[in-house]
Order: sequence, then structure tokens, then C-alpha cells
Amino acid sequence: MAAQQIPAKTPLYQEHLACGGKMVDFAGWLMPVTYGSQIEEHTAVRDDAGMFDVSHMTIIDVQGEQAEVFLRRIVANDVARLNLNQALYGALLNEQAGVLDDLIVYRLAEGFRCVVNASTRDKVLAWMQQNTLPGAHFEHKPQVMIAVQGPNAIQRLQQVEVVSGLADLAPFYAMQYGSWLIGRTGYTGEDGVEVMLPEADGVNLWRKLREAGVAPAGLGARDTLRLEAGLNLYGQDLDEATSPLASNIGWTIAWEPQDRDFIGRGALEQHRQANEQKLTGLIMRDKGILRHGQIVYTDAGMGVITSGTYSPTLEYSIALARVPKKATGECEVDIRGKRKTAMLCKPPFVRNGKIMHT
Repeated sequence: MAAQQIPAKTPLYQEHLACGGKMVDFAGWLMPVTYGSQIEEHTAVRDDAGMFDVSHMTIIDVQGEQAEVFLRRIVANDVARLNLNQALYGALLNEQAGVLDDLIVYRLAEGFRCVVNASTRDKVLAWMQQNTLPGAHFEHKPQVMIAVQGPNAIQRLQQVEVVSGLADLAPFYAMQYGSWLIGRTGYTGEDGVEVMLPEADGVNLWRKLREAGVAPAGLGARDTLRLEAGLNLYGQDLDEATSPLASNIGWTIAWEPQDRDFIGRGALEQHRQANEQKLTGLIMRDKGILRHGQIVYTDAGMGVITSGTYSPTLEYSIALARVPKKATGECEVDIRGKRKTAMLCKPPFVRNGKIMHT
């Protein structure tokens, strides 16, 4: 019998306990699912600001004279397009064009920084090693990572740490602040930043934000916020068996220049011609909660819900579903053996506090 893996703890573990965090095993890490009220945490991010411990995410720095060539080979988006301190969202594909992981890549003064999912750490590091090039080297760099998110996120961070130029930082750009890297990025559909910093600084920043009234938010609120924003979760909406073209991230593929032979390109070009599926939004019209795995019946055939939840902002259930590409309009969802009425729609559902569908 295999020994049970003991979940890891982020440097903020004791801070979560001090805030009343309910800890659960998430991708091999003990993480807070809520601090008491998932709805309140969700609402704080939509209306003001909240903070998330995302230190379980994997930070990988790629350097060397061939770093750009290496990343242009393994990432379907094209890092050559990045300005200094700019970031892009992209996917690592296998040879069959399945998604190994989705990630953010920053171009920094001394190479690149990749932020990948906690659940794919070993797989991604092994994939990088398997496809490495002479003159490109990569290193896993554990750090504290705090996401401060919400319409007042920048103002709240400035209350506890005055960072010159932060308010002018454009979305999907980053700035160095001493040993910190601050990116104007997030996973909530709201304004905000993700701060990567050394452990002692991270613990101190968390405490100062907490004292300033920034609400700590857990995995539960993170999931409802990202789903309202129409953002994919790896392992549910994205996986190795599914092309990015069937996962609503086809826009991240850089087809030009045509001579850039990124891994999975050949298979992806075949999918481009034959792909018959799409990932789209779903709004519940009847009573009931949409959940992962439920079957969807559309005017063009059957599909399946990849992510579903009750939306605290909209006060009804929403989902992402993989359905036939030609499917439109009203559909039905099998909930415990009963077909319930729903409506297909284009995500996102909520973005920057604005409700996109009614």
C-alpha cells in the first residue's frame, strides 16, 4: 500500500488559521476554502477588494540566450511579441494538441517568468526538461504569491505599501519593486494585482493588508469569481484530451509566423479544420444548480458541463459547457434525472462588476 502524500503548506498557512480559514487538500496543498462565508468573500472582491493566497502556484524562471527560442517552441502563444515586463496567457500543448497546462508568461529584464498551476507542477517541469534546449535553463522559484483583487485593489495595496507607478501599470504588465514582482493580472474578472515576493515580505504584506481591512478570500470564492468571469479551470474546462480550440482559448494561439513550429501545431491545424465542439456559457432558467459532469441537450446534439455553480452576483446558476459548435439558444440539462431548461450564452457572465447577461 502506497504511503499517503502529506499535503504541503504555504508560508501563509498560520495566517489562514489565524483568520479562521477552513483548510482543505487542494492539488496537494492545504489551502483555505473559506474563512466563514464564501458569499461575503466573493462580494468583497466584486465590491471592494479581497486577497487570495496563491503561493501554491508554480513559478518557473527561464533564462539563457535560447530562453525565447525554447518558450516559442513549447508555448502555443508567441512570447516574441512581448515587450519588456509584458505578460501573455497561453497554453502548453502535447503533440496531439491536448492542453498540458495553461500559464502566464512575463518577459523580464533577465529572461522570462512562467506561472503555472499547482496541480501540474511535476508534469510541466518534466515536460520542460524533456524539451529543453542548450542555452536555455529553467528554475522553479518558490515564493509567496498574493492576489489582491477588486475595484479598489490598487488603492488598498497602496494604503499599506506605497509603490510608485503602480496605479499607472497597464493590465497584463508587471513591475519590479525591490525583490517583489507585481503583475496587473488576476483570476476574478476584476481589477487587481498578483504580487510575487520573498516569504518574510509575503507574511508581512498579508498581515498589513488584513489590518487595513482587506478581506481574505478562499478557494470557494475564487471558483465562483473565475466562473462568473468565464475563466477556465485546468482539469475541468481544460485537459490533455481536449484542444484549446474546443476550450474557448483559441485566441491564445499565435498562428503567425507560419514557420514557428510550436509543439502540437500539426495536430492543432487538423483540429482547426475538423473541430466540432466549443466551450460556451450556460445560464439556468429553471430551479436547480448546474454542476460539472451534467449532460446538456442542445439543438445540435449532446454536450457536458465542465464547470457549474451558483452565481452570488447573478443569484442564479451558471456554467461552462462543451457542446456541439452549432448549438445555440435554449437547451436542457439533466439534473438528477430531470431535464431542466437553460440558455447557451457567450461568456463572461460578469466582468469588472458589469453583468453581461440577464
